Amino acid sequence: MSQTLNLRQLKRSRLYSEQLGIRLCDRSEAENFKWFLASILFGTKISETIATNTYAAFKRHRLLTPRKIINTGRDCLVHTIMHEGGYVRYDGRKSEQVLRNCTELLRHYKGRVGDVHTASLDKHDLEQRLLAFYGIGPVTTNIFLRELRPYWCKADPEPLTVIFKTAERLGVDISGLRRNSVGFNRVEAGLIRARESAH
Repeated sequence: MSQTLNLRQLKRSRLYSEQLGIRLCDRSEAENFKWFLASILFGTKISETIATNTYAAFKRHRLLTPRKIINTGRDCLVHTIMHEGGYVRYDGRKSEQVLRNCTELLRHYKGRVGDVHTASLDKHDLEQRLLAFYGIGPVTTNIFLRELRPYWCKADPEPLTVIFKTAERLGVDISGLRRNSVGFNRVEAGLIRARESAH
């Protein structure tokens, strides 16, 4: 992305969920789970391309519910889904994480991602509940919650430090934006891409 990005351009940035064809604006459980799965993939130290391709493999094989993923089993995830996504390392570890997270979702929340939000007392409780899932840390939690801010009242993660640093580097003032707006989500996505393109 250009160093001359302005706020108007950033507000037109494509959301990461949109890039994957996920419609969080539908506020449906199906779309929420797709984003939960995608966030698990994006929360790993792999390239955005591999994460995108791996999510596409889940979609291609119609493995977009916790039950279907569990029923397909570890071997299919490792040797088909992760392979098609381009994993060459950590494929077994990532498959294990996805399976365990789906199992925990079924055990504690009836397989519904939305129930994690419903059961939470506030934004801090929501973040702690997500962090309790196997292998989900602060980065994955932030990825998952930031695009849900406009739709989940308890989703309000602090923007990453890199957001403010990149905005400052580009001379863009984001202080007047409401964090729970889609506009702010788009600016965040644009700033993250701008930061990545600078490296």
